[in-house]
Amino acid sequence: MTKAELLNNVSSKVANLTKKQTGEVVDAVFAALTEAITTSERFSYPGFGTFTVKNRAAREGRNPRTNEPIKIKASKTVGFKPAPKLKDVINGVDKDKKDAKADKKADKKAAKKSKK
Repeated sequence: MTKAELLNNVSSKVANLTKKQTGEVVDAVFAALTEAITTSERFSYPGFGTFTVKNRAAREGRNPRTNEPIKIKASKTVGFKPAPKLKDVINGVDKDKKDAKADKKADKKAAKKSKK
């Protein structure tokens, strides 16, 4: 999805906002997210996931043109861990089926305990 597609999608779902205003809101959200990750090294949004700063150690790489070894400096990057709810949506897991499966598993466990 491109930024333009995101703005069109958001603007169609929010009443009384022009595309320009929608763009300003989306830019403000990403600026706040960037600031949060930069200052606290973590940003979590329930039901979506968690962004964290990860440290990359210095390492040796290779120049693809000359095949000579090069030193790559240590750096920081951003990692993302999706929330279980987002994973379920992506994988097409139905919440009711998942809950039913969990209930069935709990029932089996309880039945096993009561036999002892």
